[in-house]
Amino acid sequence: MELLDGKKLSSKIKENLKKEIAEFIEKKGVTPGLAVILVGDDPASHAYVSMKAKACKEVGIYGITHEMPSTVTEADILSTIQMINENPKIHGLLVQLPLPKHVDSTKVLEAIAPHKDVDGFHPFNLGRLVAGLDSFVPCTPLGVMELLDEHGIEAKGKDCVVVGASNIVGKPMASLLLNAGATVDICHIYTKDLKEHTLRADMIFVGAGKPNLITADMVKDGAVIVDIGINRVGDRLVGDVAFDEVAPKCSFITPVPGGVGPMTIAMLLSNTLKAAKSI
Repeated sequence: MELLDGKKLSSKIKENLKKEIAEFIEKKGVTPGLAVILVGDDPASHAYVSMKAKACKEVGIYGITHEMPSTVTEADILSTIQMINENPKIHGLLVQLPLPKHVDSTKVLEAIAPHKDVDGFHPFNLGRLVAGLDSFVPCTPLGVMELLDEHGIEAKGKDCVVVGASNIVGKPMASLLLNAGATVDICHIYTKDLKEHTLRADMIFVGAGKPNLITADMVKDGAVIVDIGINRVGDRLVGDVAFDEVAPKCSFITPVPGGVGPMTIAMLLSNTLKAAKSI
């Protein structure tokens, strides 16, 4: 069993980005810029945005955060997005989710200019991804593909199961695997017998938000397990996979924390540079 170490790979990617960004700034006289809209006072969202800001500083990206109270109107958020869309110094824009219930998340995400949509959540970019065209790809699934590539794990011809069908992780993950030549099975809350699907899989990608969802009896020997879930259980952060019992059966597995999480931020930085280069 070998760990898919996202922490180690993300550090390598950030070092390469730092050099690439410095060269880009020297050549073009333009600093890649990323704006984040943060609504409310959710501790997890604030912690995540803080990590993004720190990472931007590390690699030389200009980062700015627009903090808004949870009582902010949808119109004010849309107005701020429009302002950022029109700002030539900002190349990437993301709205930290979740948003308060009185705000229509779909309307907000659709308001982001597709060429600044570094989170890859705009229907324009998701559509291009499904069609196998170049686009901004959601950072978490993109980070997973980078992890697989780093370890020489090929999806082509493999039977893959994606557990979870969100627009942020499950659906784009399935599209990336399909584009890579895998046979993909998507499971979700309404799947009748999850074990029946996972036992056949060469590779399992889990992002359902349920601790210990995948247990040893659900995994065949030598499978590749990518745990995209992150859950707080007591004072511990755990994934969706019962790691201690599943790991001995695997050829490769991601730890939680330290697996997919660090890759998400690394891909956000990469997408921001891509956005700056496209101007």
